[in-house]
Amino acid sequence: MAVVLQVDFTMDGPFGAELSQAFEGLARSIGQEPGFLWKIWTEDADARQAGGIYLFDTRENAQRYLEMHSRRLAQAGVRDIRARIYAINEVLTAINKGPVG
Repeated sequence: MAVVLQVDFTMDGPFGAELSQAFEGLARSIGQEPGFLWKIWTEDADARQAGGIYLFDTRENAQRYLEMHSRRLAQAGVRDIRARIYAINEVLTAINKGPVG
């Protein structure tokens, strides 16, 4: 069963177009992670927050990715990393056109 991984953290930037340019390589590498299905990148420059909503095929793959990604973020000086893994109610999500099926 697919799961959602939600990650957010404090960072000083970049944001917007600069974020897109600076993190294109990272985005491509995330796409190669075991069990990865998709990611929505999130950012709020005013609040200095960034992160993402990920879909993984299993809780185990999401957990494995989260552990690796948290280490990578910490090594880059990112602070206040918050993360949660959620099961998906596929019946209700389908009613609201969620892209999980």
